[in-house]
Amino acid sequence: MPRTNFHSSKLIRCLADLALVDAVEPGNAFAEKLGLWIHFADAISLSAVHSDSSANPPKVQVSMHHDRHVAACAEASAELERIQTFLVNSVMRSFSPRLGRTHISLPTPLLELPLDLRAAYAQYRRFYESHQRDMESSVQPLRTNIRASLAKASPRLKKLAELDATLERVLRDRESKLLSKIPVLLKKHFEQLFKAHQQKLVDEQQADNPASWTQPGAWLARFCNDMQMLLLAEVELRLQPAMGLIEAFRQDTQ
Repeated sequence: MPRTNFHSSKLIRCLADLALVDAVEPGNAFAEKLGLWIHFADAISLSAVHSDSSANPPKVQVSMHHDRHVAACAEASAELERIQTFLVNSVMRSFSPRLGRTHISLPTPLLELPLDLRAAYAQYRRFYESHQRDMESSVQPLRTNIRASLAKASPRLKKLAELDATLERVLRDRESKLLSKIPVLLKKHFEQLFKAHQQKLVDEQQADNPASWTQPGAWLARFCNDMQMLLLAEVELRLQPAMGLIEAFRQDTQ
C-alpha cells in the first residue's frame, strides 16, 4: 500500500486553519502517537500478520487470471468512485438544495436576538453527526468488499487485506472517538464567530440585524462554509484506506 502523508491530511489542515487544533509537527509525531494507540495485544496481532507475510512468502504465487484480475480491480475502483460521489454529493446538496434532493438538509437557522448559542448550535451538531453516520455506513462495507476482492486476487494482496483488516479492528474505536470530537470543536468555532461578530458591531457602533447573518461573508454564512469544508475533508480522510487498497490492486495488475 502506498505510504500516506498523514501530516498533510486535509482534515487536520482545515481544523488547524480554523484554530481548532494545533498544527501537526513534522517528523515522527504520527508514528509515535500511533504507537501509543496500539495496545500490547494488538501489537502482537499486527506483528503476526506482518511476520507471516514477510517470513513465509509462497514459493509459487497462484493468482487469478490476468483478465479477471483487471476486471476485479476495475469493479472495486468503480465501487469506490460510486461511494465517494454519493458522499460528496450528499454533503454538497445538503448545503445547496438547488443541486438536488438529499435526505440530510441544512437546518433552518435561528435568526433571533438574544441568540441562545446552545440551542442554535445543537441543530448543526445533529446535522454534522448525520453526515458522519452516512460516512460510516458507506465506507466500512466498501473497505470490507475491497479486501474481499484483494484476497481473491493473489497471495500477496491477500496478506495486505489481512493486515488492513487487523489495522481497522485495532484503530476503529480510537478513530471513532477522534472523529466524534469534530462536532464539539465546531461548537467552539460557532461561538467564536458569533462573539467576533458582536465585537465588530460594538467597535463600529452598529445595531445587529439577524436577517443579515446568512448573507455572504456574514458570521453564520462563514460558519456553514467552514462546516461544509470539514465534512468534505472528513469524507476524503475516511476513504484513504480504501484508496490505498485500490492503488495496491492496480499496481499488482501491472
